Amino acid sequence: MTGALDGIRVIELGQLIAGPFCGQLLGDMGADVIKLEPPLKDGKGGDPMRDWGQGPDKVWWEVIARNKRCVSADLRLPAGQEIVRRLAAGADILIENFKPGTMEKWGLGPEVLQALNPRLIVVRVSGYGQTGPYAARAGFGGIGEALGGWRGIVGEPDRPPSRMGISIGDTLAASYACTGALAALHARVRTGRGQIVDSALYEAVLQVMESVIPEYDRSGTIRERSGSFLPGIAPSNVYRCSDGELLIGANQDTIFARLCQAMGEPALARDVRYSTHLARGHHQAELDSVIEAWTSARTVAAVEAAMIAHQVPAGRMYRAPEMLEDPHFAAREAVIEVTTARGPLRMQGTFPKLSDTPSTVRRAAAATIGADNAEVYGKLLGWDAAELARQRAAGAI
Repeated sequence: MTGALDGIRVIELGQLIAGPFCGQLLGDMGADVIKLEPPLKDGKGGDPMRDWGQGPDKVWWEVIARNKRCVSADLRLPAGQEIVRRLAAGADILIENFKPGTMEKWGLGPEVLQALNPRLIVVRVSGYGQTGPYAARAGFGGIGEALGGWRGIVGEPDRPPSRMGISIGDTLAASYACTGALAALHARVRTGRGQIVDSALYEAVLQVMESVIPEYDRSGTIRERSGSFLPGIAPSNVYRCSDGELLIGANQDTIFARLCQAMGEPALARDVRYSTHLARGHHQAELDSVIEAWTSARTVAAVEAAMIAHQVPAGRMYRAPEMLEDPHFAAREAVIEVTTARGPLRMQGTFPKLSDTPSTVRRAAAATIGADNAEVYGKLLGWDAAELARQRAAGAI
């Protein structure tokens, strides 16, 4: 099983999250991803992701660098820039997430690379996009989340905005970059030409902001932080039980009626305060209190069992231990075990799932900077051992 993108070659120049996560997605789907990292010099080099993550053993790299062949190249040197040009000449997609203008400064702008390879798709991920008055500003995922509207509506209303706990701005921008790359591959079948995919962090966040802008445009409504619930959508909240919490989503009329049956209060579904979507929204706090009075007298397991029996959507607050123990996660291979250089490691599986050309983890993350130099540069650039040694001595790799 080689994946849907078998035969597609990707050159990844990005660092940290946004560019590399796009490369991870393409690699999981079968693409041959060649990742370029700064060579080790004076004890420094490589993608910073090698040292990111929580806990004493940094393993985030093992996820974001899977299915990639890792080589080293100093893009600040002419020799390193020439390596990129030669690799891009035989590639289908090139990913970069440097500050706009950096690639052009290095002589690696799209106009240069596409002159060498008109079929090349150049994927550019940045904070504000490649154009516009903010394009030259430095931007990280958190800034994109703030500008795109996400941060302002996350958290409790009486406290400063919260973050989600993961780098959602980066991964959204990477996911849209991947989508754009796939669309560009399809368009290339018709046109024979590559194109530029411009994915901005703030615009990726903006895309998932639902009706925030139209609501303001039409009625002047500004969404605010509301904590664990969404105003007007009821009941849909985290409810306390006697030994924990459970999220219940029963905001659709028929589902709400089933929730009332589960609670032994079928009349609630006919109460004018709760019988329609709009009515439940107007009496949201009151309704949540009624539901929590029922859940708080029962265990999480008992409430969950009642929700399942009455087909009411409900979910426990999972963390990593619960995910690793859940039989549904195991059955769908949502979590897999990968043999890495440091031993077996469990991580999220590939997604989405394709029936005929499933995505897979075929290669563990490279343990060292430039681990695949000989293989990649030997086969693709024709370098022998002497040339590899010369390039290494010159500091290019």
